[in-house]
Amino acid sequence: MTATLTPPRASSSLTAGQLPRWTTPLLVAAAAVVGIVATLLLGGFNAGLAAFFAFVLYQVAIFVASASVEGTRKGFDRLMYGFVVGAFLLALVPLAWLAFTTLLAGLNRFDGQFFTWSMRNIVGEGGGAIHAIYGTLAVTGVATLISVPIGLLTAVYLSEYGQGKALARGITFFVDVMTGVPSIVAGLFAYALMGLVFRPGFVSGFAGSIALSVLMIPVVVRSSEELLRIVPNELREASYALGVPKWRTILKIVIPTAISGIVSGVILAIARIIGETAPLMIASGFTQSINNNFFDGPMMTLPTFVYGQYAYRSLPHEAYVDRAWAGALTLILIVMSLNLIGRIIAKRFAPKTSGR
Repeated sequence: MTATLTPPRASSSLTAGQLPRWTTPLLVAAAAVVGIVATLLLGGFNAGLAAFFAFVLYQVAIFVASASVEGTRKGFDRLMYGFVVGAFLLALVPLAWLAFTTLLAGLNRFDGQFFTWSMRNIVGEGGGAIHAIYGTLAVTGVATLISVPIGLLTAVYLSEYGQGKALARGITFFVDVMTGVPSIVAGLFAYALMGLVFRPGFVSGFAGSIALSVLMIPVVVRSSEELLRIVPNELREASYALGVPKWRTILKIVIPTAISGIVSGVILAIARIIGETAPLMIASGFTQSINNNFFDGPMMTLPTFVYGQYAYRSLPHEAYVDRAWAGALTLILIVMSLNLIGRIIAKRFAPKTSGR
């Protein structure tokens, strides 16, 4: 009789040697409870300290559990994943706190009067920020009209025509320098320029747009240049092979291919300048009413409105603080709306691929 050797039975589960799915949420909940209890025992609940204790306990627990079941290599992988997620959540804390605080405080004056009245002849309660909203949209809009053509054409030259040329290297150097220029310097430049062209002490909405464009152009140049450079050369070469001139290739092939990212870069540049206060305080000045003359006279914007309401409070103080918070909330909503519009435009004009 021949003996038959039976091989050892393999594991019947594909998840053998792995932690169950419920391990992570269970350890998170247990670490949170222990962190809260630890802070209570130390003298009182503290959210930040409890979160720190919970994070440390969770990291130790998940590493020990994973190393004992899945191996040390997987344990270190889970440990580093925890650090990445923790760093992400930590970065979200200031953003969430700012958004929540601004929303909670800004709703006190987020009413119809705030969006239909100015501060002309208003002392104390009441009034609104229609003059500041109008000024913000006008100044930022003109700054965008100035900056986008200049920035985009400069980026086209740097990426398509100026490679290896001394002029291109010089432009790149000055663009990098302008990127780090303090905003107050841009305001002083616009103020001095208007003083030379018109008269000393001249302020206007146009001067504010000039100051903001100094800050916006470098952002548009750098973002657009990088996006134009990553357009595949094969697309250019195919266009040249068909006899299409270079300028038409750039206009019909290169820019449309990168238009989605270019729009995103422009929106990022607008978000960079729309909240600037220092240059507008110098170049555009302060006013309590709507100025319909964009090229002469002070023009209020939302950043300067928020600063003025908080810095020059009178009685009752609460009315000024509420208007400041409402102005800040309005500014955040404008930036969010611009980002949404930019994403819609980028998606609409982005080149279609066969996978869509």
